[in-house]
Amino acid sequence: MIQFTRKIEPSAEATGTITLPWSQRTKSRQRVQLDNGEEAGLFLERGVILRDGDCLASEDGRIIKIRAATETVSSAYCEDPLQLARICYHLGNRHVDLEISAKQVRYPHDHVLDSMLLGMGLTPKIEQAPFEPETGAYGEGHGHSHG
Repeated sequence: MIQFTRKIEPSAEATGTITLPWSQRTKSRQRVQLDNGEEAGLFLERGVILRDGDCLASEDGRIIKIRAATETVSSAYCEDPLQLARICYHLGNRHVDLEISAKQVRYPHDHVLDSMLLGMGLTPKIEQAPFEPETGAYGEGHGHSHG
């Protein structure tokens, strides 16, 4: 089984791809299947987050490109920046992973959260889309330590 051990800058030399949902793009050690069906292992530094388009390298020099899988998400579209900020606050207060843009917030589909947004005046849409949430204030590879 091939072992991918490090994240590298995006490369045109990638010879394969792997499509993973968000939950798997945050795990540093796991057994996976490349898009061509080949078995592989990820043995990355703890805290590495994989984004669509990132590349991984193996010890023998193979390079694969990461693809964000299509997932079931709820997307709320909003023209009012203040209302969007309030919605993000309430979702974030529930520790929900959020993908935020200027006029939209996206989160893993949850009917309870959808109901909350309906109560706040927005109608979330259930969609199939890649999910690329914020990583938080500490960013990639940083723990939450105050020591």
